[in-house]
Amino acid sequence: MSAHRNSESVAGAGLFDGLFAVVVNWNGELADNLRCLASLVADGVPEERICVVDNGSDNGSREGIDAAHPRLLRIDNGANLGFGEAANQGARLALEHGARAVVFINNDLWLPMGEGTLRVLVEALESDPRLGMVGPRVLFPPDEGEGGATRVWCAGGRLDFRQNLSTLLGNGQPDGPPWTETRDVDYIVGCSVLVRREVLEEVGLFRSRYFAYVEDVELGLRAREAGWGVRVVGAVRAFHAPSSATGGGYGARRKWMQALNSVHFMREHGTPGGWVSFLAFDVATLLPLILWRSLRGEGRPALAKAKGLWDGLRGREVTAEALRPGASRLWP
Repeated sequence: MSAHRNSESVAGAGLFDGLFAVVVNWNGELADNLRCLASLVADGVPEERICVVDNGSDNGSREGIDAAHPRLLRIDNGANLGFGEAANQGARLALEHGARAVVFINNDLWLPMGEGTLRVLVEALESDPRLGMVGPRVLFPPDEGEGGATRVWCAGGRLDFRQNLSTLLGNGQPDGPPWTETRDVDYIVGCSVLVRREVLEEVGLFRSRYFAYVEDVELGLRAREAGWGVRVVGAVRAFHAPSSATGGGYGARRKWMQALNSVHFMREHGTPGGWVSFLAFDVATLLPLILWRSLRGEGRPALAKAKGLWDGLRGREVTAEALRPGASRLWP
């Protein structure tokens, strides 16, 4: 790992002036990365307070980012360490520079120009000293079919111990009330979550063992158990084009990671009632799910979910090696 530090400490600054952004890249499209970074700068975060952590990209995106934004804080890993650990590296560097809050932003997400999304989120934190994590409502991209920007990707998440462990609130629903309202939630999805410094110091960072997926659910739970509020500020929005790096959408790699990490989460945080719900709604429904998805031509992701649950019970963890092409018959 190599780190390039181009920022001075901002200790003692106001909350917005002490806001740092962390963006993780692993072979993301250069255009997506540049759109994300440009939106952060336009929203008031200077390059010197944006940390890009590259997980060994070999598609030219790292070099393209460096050329377009030479003053960024950068961490270059020689391998894919996963979202959780890479995000933690960026957060540690931001905290070293005196960050008073850290916003984690996916490189395939961007903030609409001129709406002051981050300033509104920071003001929400400033209004309540026990509010620890906030996020905007997140929408599908404007140019995606069948309504585009009028559809919600998520307005926070609810931990319900059912299918996939948790539910993305509003997913696929038309944008508008009630999703434009402010509400307390169980967790903020990691693609766009702003966290107060004190939360990271008190409850810790993402659990790196999750590699990718479920780490945001777990961090939200720890924050709430420590007494911190977790809230979606529905008045502001962001756009998200879910990454295809792990199969995107209903992809085999994604479903395997989600299922495996769900078992890790249950082993650490599952209650008797939670286990009953998880087994009844997520495990016992596997066979009909596989049959139904197979009829739709989506058998591989459903089988990958079953494999993930089994691998989680066996104590396996997600690694970059396990995700490489051909590592499983379920993903070529």
